[in-house]
Amino acid sequence: MSVRHPARRPAGPRPPFWRDRAKRALFFQVLLLAAVAAFLLTIIGNTQDNLAARGITTGFGFLGNTAGFGIVQSLIDYSSQSTYGRTFLVGLLNTLLVSALGVLAATVIGFTVGIARLSPNWLIARLASGYIETFRNIPLLLQIFFWYFAVLRTLPAARDSLSFGEVIFLNVRGLYLPEPQFESGFGLVPLATLVAVVASIVLVVWNRRRHEATGRRLPAGWISLALIVGLPLAVLVVSGVPVTWEVPELRGFNFRGGITVIPEFLALWVALSIYTASFIAEIVRSGIQAIPHGQTEAAQSLSLPQGLVLRLVVIPQALRVIIPPLTSQYLNLIKNSSLATAIGYPDLVSVFAGTTLNQTGQAIEVIAMTMAVYLTISLLVSLFMNWFNARVALVER
Repeated sequence: MSVRHPARRPAGPRPPFWRDRAKRALFFQVLLLAAVAAFLLTIIGNTQDNLAARGITTGFGFLGNTAGFGIVQSLIDYSSQSTYGRTFLVGLLNTLLVSALGVLAATVIGFTVGIARLSPNWLIARLASGYIETFRNIPLLLQIFFWYFAVLRTLPAARDSLSFGEVIFLNVRGLYLPEPQFESGFGLVPLATLVAVVASIVLVVWNRRRHEATGRRLPAGWISLALIVGLPLAVLVVSGVPVTWEVPELRGFNFRGGITVIPEFLALWVALSIYTASFIAEIVRSGIQAIPHGQTEAAQSLSLPQGLVLRLVVIPQALRVIIPPLTSQYLNLIKNSSLATAIGYPDLVSVFAGTTLNQTGQAIEVIAMTMAVYLTISLLVSLFMNWFNARVALVER
């Protein structure tokens, strides 16, 4: 039996341009882009005219000029005869240092306090709650001032330093630590560490696949920890411990030798870590409470210890809720590190966008480079956290 299809109606005349929604939307989009481009060209042209009228040169040639000022903390070789390009690298490395250590400390403190707030112990839960409500509601800048002026600036002078085992000293000028001096043969220790890390990764992956296939598992975490610590230590002992320690010594009015941690770094690092950890703790608490209570009860019905329930059941499922807001806190910590200029810590904003800008007058170039650095760091952190979030996300079957 054949089926007759209705005849197609002949296409009518096309609607005029002003009645075609698609064409009308495209026209307005092109018009908007043209207006934005004209505005930007006007601003750029006006800026160039003003710079030329004031005799201000443009370009990045100033990066090769001599800086002529010192920096109290530098992770690379630097002196007053170094270039402005060198000051950019010094400030960038100082920013990365305090940001990386701040992220690490804030994560550890935040997870600890967040889990402690859910503790059945009344005292521990109240202490964790008090920590969160106190540090979360005090402005970060005030906390930086507190640690710098009210705590570190009130420490004794160098001659009356607080001593820890006669090898670590703390005074108003900073924290002085022993510095390792590596001798011939120490190169095998980093190599052993690398081998231990690779072996640990292989062990963890194999253990996971074995657990999925057979249901049996090894304590891969403890084995990996023992491997990473034990193998380099064994190589260090076998090679004759080719390392000595340079202990700081009081000479005159200050300590010489060892590693010096300036008080500006300590104040900024502690304030950033404690402040950000209070927000991370709330994120961890909410992520754990988002897991259905039946999951915990099912794990407990199998007589699993509380630690295994938290590590194998609760935390893996809570990570999918924790990681997205945790990324925002990491980005906030990195950007908040720019408050270092308030206490004189030589970060990128203080050294490059501050002193270098004032000496060179290259405002556009300096500010553009500074903004590009923070944008790049934030995008890289977001990219990594999004990748990690995809790795721990629950896979639907």
